[in-house]
Amino acid sequence: MGPPGAGKGTQGAILGQAMGLPKVATGDLLRDAVKRGTPLGREAKAVMEAGHLVGDDIILGVMREEVGKPEAAKGVIFDGVVRTVPQAEGLDRLLSEKNRTVDAVLFFDVSDDEILARLERRRSIEGRADDDPAAVATRLRAYREQTAPVLAWYEARGGVHRIPAVGTIEEISARVRRALGK
Repeated sequence: MGPPGAGKGTQGAILGQAMGLPKVATGDLLRDAVKRGTPLGREAKAVMEAGHLVGDDIILGVMREEVGKPEAAKGVIFDGVVRTVPQAEGLDRLLSEKNRTVDAVLFFDVSDDEILARLERRRSIEGRADDDPAAVATRLRAYREQTAPVLAWYEARGGVHRIPAVGTIEEISARVRRALGK
């Protein structure tokens, strides 16, 4: 978990590779659906380009599909998946149906100034429409209003590790491994 640009995708990929688990990122899945022009992609495109969060029902549907895949049988690394309390509750129910749980939550903590600088760099490299300054401002506002309360929801259940998400990729990855006892 963490704000846009906190490094969730980068660290999720590193952790997934190290643990031999697939990384599930709804943002990646939705961007792929947009690129392929699927019905889900068309539905999500306008919402994403405006910097808004895609609805809980779509996200939970994507999660149900991903968790049900054979490669997810031993677990998954969720990358920025749960963005609202209803999504957290829905994911909890979904996993419970499969006799599974969330083992740990990593919260990547980073300042707004750092986020803005990172997303501007990413926009110049990848050209992502959702990294436009206006869309980033909307995403940060949505994060604070809708996603930040999820952190409190998980903290109340235990197992949250706060990771200072500044420094090199390797330094942050080392913090992740220490937090997980790896």
